[in-house]
Amino acid sequence: MESSERSRIIIDRLRQAERVTVAELAAATGCSEMTIRRDLDQLAEEGVLRRVRGGAVSYLRGQSAPFSLRERDSAEVKQRLAAEVDSLIADGESVIVDSGSTTLEVSRRLAGRRVTAIPLDMHSANALSNAPEVELLLPGGRAKPGELSFVGHLTENSLRALRVDTTVLGVCGLSAARGLTAHDLEEVPIKNAATDAAQRVIAVCHGAKFARTGLGFVCPATSLDVVVTDRSAPAEMLAELEAAGVEVRVV
Repeated sequence: MESSERSRIIIDRLRQAERVTVAELAAATGCSEMTIRRDLDQLAEEGVLRRVRGGAVSYLRGQSAPFSLRERDSAEVKQRLAAEVDSLIADGESVIVDSGSTTLEVSRRLAGRRVTAIPLDMHSANALSNAPEVELLLPGGRAKPGELSFVGHLTENSLRALRVDTTVLGVCGLSAARGLTAHDLEEVPIKNAATDAAQRVIAVCHGAKFARTGLGFVCPATSLDVVVTDRSAPAEMLAELEAAGVEVRVV
């Protein structure tokens, strides 16, 4: 089992129980306790958990995992999702790209395109910075440590001054009933402004996000034009989105 898969299992266990033991994780993954200890030490360095005798305690209650960990998780799925989003964007469009690990893959695709791109974190800004045909606009504001997402009134006001063709939103939680939500309250007004600035809003997420609800409400599902997700998404929840008038694309 690869380290990214072990990390996902550890994080899932921590979300359920908030405390895990080395022995139970070794049994769940089929790996040695020595391997699990190394994984826990690495996750502790990334701020996911606190090591305790014989196991670990979660730091993730009500929060998303650190960016460095999310970027490695489900990489192949994120690449498929990004390719589908890329196919929906025409040359010459202006595009706001939300912060996040999935939207970073979208930025990497757009780096080969003739577009005007407005990234909402430094990760995407770096991915787009050396693209010769991309007109790169940065919204300013404060870059949050770790996430490097732009937040604050400077970012929000910059987005309020724009009118773009498309906004590509990342997702912490999504459903027809609860709408699109985010874990980080500082990012909610930024996502709001990015949504308001666009003629079309595309939300992109893997299927697990449909089982989650973040603390901060971003927008109702009816504010989305397209949702791009993968085959693990619950069919009944996708049907509810379609009934609300949202185009759903499964890749």
